[in-house]
Amino acid sequence: MSTSDSVLRDARAPAAVPSVAAVVRDLEDVAVAVRRELHRHPELSFEEYRTTDLIMETLADYGLNPVRLEGTGLYVDVGEGPIVLALRADIDALPVEEETGLPYVSVKDGVAHACGHDVHTAVMLGTALSLARILRGSTPDPRLRAAAERVRGRVRIIFQPAEERLPGGSLSVIRQGVLEGVPRILAAHCDPHVDVGTIGTRIGAITSAADTIRITLTGRGGHTSRPHLTEDMVFALSQIAINVPAVLSRRIDVRSAVSVVWGQIAAGSAPNAIDNTGYLAGTMRCLDADVWEEAGELLDEVVTQVAAPYGVDVGLEHIRGVPPVHNAEAETALIEHAARRELGPRAIQLTPQSMGGEDFAWMTQTVPGSMLRLGTRTPGGITYDLHRGDYVPDERAIGVGMRVFAAAALEALTGGETL
Repeated sequence: MSTSDSVLRDARAPAAVPSVAAVVRDLEDVAVAVRRELHRHPELSFEEYRTTDLIMETLADYGLNPVRLEGTGLYVDVGEGPIVLALRADIDALPVEEETGLPYVSVKDGVAHACGHDVHTAVMLGTALSLARILRGSTPDPRLRAAAERVRGRVRIIFQPAEERLPGGSLSVIRQGVLEGVPRILAAHCDPHVDVGTIGTRIGAITSAADTIRITLTGRGGHTSRPHLTEDMVFALSQIAINVPAVLSRRIDVRSAVSVVWGQIAAGSAPNAIDNTGYLAGTMRCLDADVWEEAGELLDEVVTQVAAPYGVDVGLEHIRGVPPVHNAEAETALIEHAARRELGPRAIQLTPQSMGGEDFAWMTQTVPGSMLRLGTRTPGGITYDLHRGDYVPDERAIGVGMRVFAAAALEALTGGETL
């Protein structure tokens, strides 16, 4: 029994529908083995050479013809004719020390797949192998063989580098022309708060825009007994920290959920001395792409105005990150339709919006797309969080993701007539 089937044994697709479950079952172990190898040898953004080689070799071993991108990353087309759909996985790891104790724990100090990109990669690799088997007609299911005969087109599976380095490796993929001719695109992100066998979807913004803000103040230092003879760094920094978010909240539509949160503040080294420099850094996030642009234009004005009464010189570094990921209605419906057939209607839930950033957003600004949340929590088990060294996803999620994406791709390839 497939690992995903063991979770979803009472939520199978109807008998009259050609489910991809049997094909996935035969290839799921391959995907899991690749995931474990990637997990053992994680690589940081734009350093994914070994990762790229392993994915390319595995695809080639199954008769596919992957194309390497500049430096790291790759894509592979399955089928022939015009592209009808693209699928995207991100392949980089994080600068985090792993604390899982798994048999295949990271062998690299301070580097780990703590965000589940190894799972994303395994899902899309397994999907590519499953689709290749179906389109070649090398499956015992006559309904899938009949579907393969009606396929006119191909699916492009993209293994993208450097999602974790803003503004993201997807811009490099786009620049290299990988999305040319692509009419729609799908992706997944692990969700450790959702049980394995379940996916989350929503239409509209699913993630936030994410920028970095760094502010440096300079001026005359001095003694705390004579602040009037100084430009008081600590007081000026505190006013910027409090009032910049407050002013932006009154200058921008509150429905866009602009959020400025500070993560660093520093000035001075003694209780009775005012330093001549100060530093403040944080992030600005927003769920609306148009308002993201507006807030960026306002930020310099607001920071300057808030700092002006204190006579300090202001240096603002506003580093643009990524826009929100916007899930299009039709592409979200494609995911839900496939998941409903493969997993059952109870396996789909409305996922909350996240204020985290995700560079798949650049792709959904280029072509219509949708990202689903892939449940990775063992039912009744520990609820982990992403970007932590102890994150352990339930590997049964790999088979679940393969079923959803292979079914969605087959529907796109056949126009839904066989599914």
